[in-house]
Amino acid sequence: MGDLRSDAIAIFRAGVAAVEPRRAVQRSLRRDGRTIHVDGGAVTVPEGGRVWIVGAGKAAVPMAAAAEVALGDLVADGVVVTKSGHGGPLHRVRVLEGGHPVPDAAGVAAAREIAGMVSAAGDDDLILCVISGGGSALLAAPAPGISLDDEQATTRILLSCGSTIAEMNCVRKHLALLKGGGLARLASPRPIVSLILSDVVGDPLDVIASGPTVGDPTTFADAIEIAERYRILDRLPVAVRERLVRGRAGLEDETPKPGDPSLASTVNVLVATNAIALHGARDEAVRRGYDARILSASIIGEARSVAVGHAALARGIEETSQPVAPPACMLAGGEPTVTIVGHGRGGRSQELALAAAIRLAGTRRALVLAAGTDGTDGATDAAGAFADGTTVERAAALGLDAQRHLDDNDSYPFFEALGDLVRTGPTQTNVMDLHVILVAARSCDARPRNGTASTGPEEGGEGAGRVERGMP
Repeated sequence: MGDLRSDAIAIFRAGVAAVEPRRAVQRSLRRDGRTIHVDGGAVTVPEGGRVWIVGAGKAAVPMAAAAEVALGDLVADGVVVTKSGHGGPLHRVRVLEGGHPVPDAAGVAAAREIAGMVSAAGDDDLILCVISGGGSALLAAPAPGISLDDEQATTRILLSCGSTIAEMNCVRKHLALLKGGGLARLASPRPIVSLILSDVVGDPLDVIASGPTVGDPTTFADAIEIAERYRILDRLPVAVRERLVRGRAGLEDETPKPGDPSLASTVNVLVATNAIALHGARDEAVRRGYDARILSASIIGEARSVAVGHAALARGIEETSQPVAPPACMLAGGEPTVTIVGHGRGGRSQELALAAAIRLAGTRRALVLAAGTDGTDGATDAAGAFADGTTVERAAALGLDAQRHLDDNDSYPFFEALGDLVRTGPTQTNVMDLHVILVAARSCDARPRNGTASTGPEEGGEGAGRVERGMP
């Protein structure tokens, strides 16, 4: 099992390296004189015009660093906001930090500074925006009548009710100034080029970081329907409910929709995705001798349910060599959710690993690693955790009941006691989670050889380089 662990973490790290933000931006952005080339097109900055770099997200700093190098002296100034602890010095761009996943006053101040910079740009200037996961919480400039306390309370309710990121961001778009195309509307008619690193299943540009430069297809009515579906409308702050109701009645300005004239000069470029990370992980698994298959880059649903499927797959490979003979590596990516019913501490990847451990009990050659590519799983210092056939037994020897910890959403202390947490520190990228399912050959001491790779229906790597242009 020791070899499986070292292989699993190496495979995971290779996936993360494949979506390193600097490399992603370098692939997509270059300068030729005063012309800036991005995937799918080019924008020329007129004589006297300059480039202003703004952005938000866990990967904003390395993305901005690569943009500084690519654009050189065209860059006049800039400001990006990233999660606390993810910052670092840049040459021309100022780095601010804010709270995530719950917004804080620092995030509000940073969002307002970004808004001020965009508003002050000249008519011949270009706004280069770097966007990645976490940007929604960090661009926390509330709409009129909404306070930071209101935003914080709403975020906590949305995080705990089991809503998807798309549903959560639909609500948040209608409570803030810069989300849901708000940043592009503020900059109009100045041109904006947005480089986007996806942390959302399916890579919908309007959902990633709540789409600050993308037309928003959702409405106030949609936001209310989501709140009603999860039975949280009455729990939302009064000011939030009132704004949503007024918006549904047409008494508040809607977010700009696809095709809005304010988006006509906006170009959105997708530079990194979970599918690319899975390809990087698969290549490392093959190098280590595994028959490596990518299952999907679109894993969603309750983490516990996903864990049942992963464990069943691992058991099937170990016991029957189906659907592939070991040594095997099955890879998946996405963003499962957790409906919080207990009072414990953990994150979706740790919860998935704990649920998988229960189902893997007694297996001898299987292991599951689930971890977030950003290095953070929930409000913890861990990226995720390992689970194998010995996890439950080792926990019981320490007096830990796996099912009880799962019932209480208390995966972090469970795995911490076992030494089974995966800690990477901030990776400064974020393309959701990676799940590595390994099954060793019958002799666990045998090093797998001559690995092969298969391409599943969702692993083609499509997505990076996709360009969306504003339409008049």
